[in-house]
Amino acid sequence: MAKTLVVNGIHNYTAPEEYIPPKSAAVREHLEWFMDQKLGLMMHWAPGCQLGTYESWPLSDGDGSWSQEDMTWADIETCKQQYWDANRTFNPIKFDPARWAALAADCGFKYLLFTTKHHDGFCMYDTDTTDYKITAESCPFHTHKDADIVGALFREFRRQGLGISVYFSKPDWHSEYYWAPQFGAAPDRNVNYDVSEHPELWEKYVQFAHQQIRELCTNYGKVDVLWLDGGWVRPDNLGQDIRLGEIVEEIRSTSQPHLIVSERTCGGEYENFITPEKTVPEDALSVPWETCTTVGKKFSFHYTDTFKSGHQLVLLLLDVVSKGGNLALNIAPQPDGELPAPAVRSLRDLGAWLKIFGDGIYGTRICAPYFGKNLFYTCKGDNTYAFFAYGDIPALPEQISLSSEKTVRKVTSMRTGASVRFRQEGSTVTIFPENVPMGGAFYAEGFCITAG
Repeated sequence: MAKTLVVNGIHNYTAPEEYIPPKSAAVREHLEWFMDQKLGLMMHWAPGCQLGTYESWPLSDGDGSWSQEDMTWADIETCKQQYWDANRTFNPIKFDPARWAALAADCGFKYLLFTTKHHDGFCMYDTDTTDYKITAESCPFHTHKDADIVGALFREFRRQGLGISVYFSKPDWHSEYYWAPQFGAAPDRNVNYDVSEHPELWEKYVQFAHQQIRELCTNYGKVDVLWLDGGWVRPDNLGQDIRLGEIVEEIRSTSQPHLIVSERTCGGEYENFITPEKTVPEDALSVPWETCTTVGKKFSFHYTDTFKSGHQLVLLLLDVVSKGGNLALNIAPQPDGELPAPAVRSLRDLGAWLKIFGDGIYGTRICAPYFGKNLFYTCKGDNTYAFFAYGDIPALPEQISLSSEKTVRKVTSMRTGASVRFRQEGSTVTIFPENVPMGGAFYAEGFCITAG
């Protein structure tokens, strides 16, 4: 069983050798589709973004040493209460789901990974389980035509042909069945009572969680992935067993037979792909995986955040894909419903690069030697794609040494479509890209190596 480690809110990931392939043929088939997509747009968004602080984590005193560092405008209990009450002022009137979806498609994203509910328990969808939700009268946004934010986003992203991955937090710190008020303040992120002594209370929480998952997977159309956060909620940690298999198999048997599940960091049959967070494995992995990381420094909205450049995003994507993974790239919307302009510029730069070189990204798999100095490899059919990463100045050397175990028939510039002169000696293919012109900030040049 994988061991959960969370440092400053960042999860580790299950060791690849512990990966268990899903039993269902339908799920295995859909997992292949998922691993073809390569690039997902992740979004952390909830009323707490108005405070410009970490999402949810400041509510957990056990994580206060790092998560409460920017909650300095009042005493910590006042700050926490203001976080809890942020739903009463949340009114992102500039929210435009069609514009977000069009941007995502134009920038080369293939699926959406959206936080339907983070650990604070606020639901960004219309649930029957709680009034702590975006459509409740206590939230000013409830009168907006797209008040059900999850429903609006799923509708518009599907219209653009993108897949849907549902982020859902297994712990719910707002639920009276998880942090039960009769037992006093919760000392840390875990349930604040002994589950073995209060099984009836825990059972209410299990049914609460099941119903929320059921709503998300039955009321909003096709769901490709159920992405479950909060890996400390697990049977071998204080008995926090939400009996995930029951609800997953119910959904698979009634409406979503293909449903991919990632019970991240927990291992076992319901972690259908592993999820490094803010990190990329050192080596290529032969099991399905997706790294989630940020365009800025933080997953949640911060007024002072800074953002990766388009160049950095391209190199990050190449690092991930050459090692066999998907990249879930997080952008945190502003409190008014707009997306941060510097982040959007970087995403558009990434999208411009993908329009030229995407054939070597989407639908590919790993192939030796995977990566090397300034080089990244992917494969699809008889084609191997080799990417040469530029430094600050986009300039190609007179010759580049590539690798191919197969006899090479031709080498093509992905940008121009023109043949590139080459020489093969054993597994070393030397290309001479003298006819590949410079122009624009392309960040990395791509070559298609065709065997035959």
